[in-house]
Amino acid sequence: MHADALVRGRVRFAGGHTFDYILESSPATVKPEAHISNNALTVRVPENEILQWSTTEQVSISAEQILDDGDLLKILVEKDFACLAPRDGEDESDMFPNPTQED
Repeated sequence: MHADALVRGRVRFAGGHTFDYILESSPATVKPEAHISNNALTVRVPENEILQWSTTEQVSISAEQILDDGDLLKILVEKDFACLAPRDGEDESDMFPNPTQED
């Protein structure tokens, strides 16, 4: 991932409802932060953290965000690894290689 890169997914629900989730790399972001608006959760992560995470064996990015009411939101972004055993209907085209997979 590079500056302003975006990873987006969508979950569909009955009645035509959807929920989007977005991971965004941003050079303007100082630390990971999450925002929810219009049925979409956006997690913005500093560009340098995204680059390190996406190009190394680092599995996750974690952070804590203090909310307006003082509560604490824990943020965790983890790599989605390819399965070791094939699963029917599973699209693994955009997953990270599984580190335990034998060559």
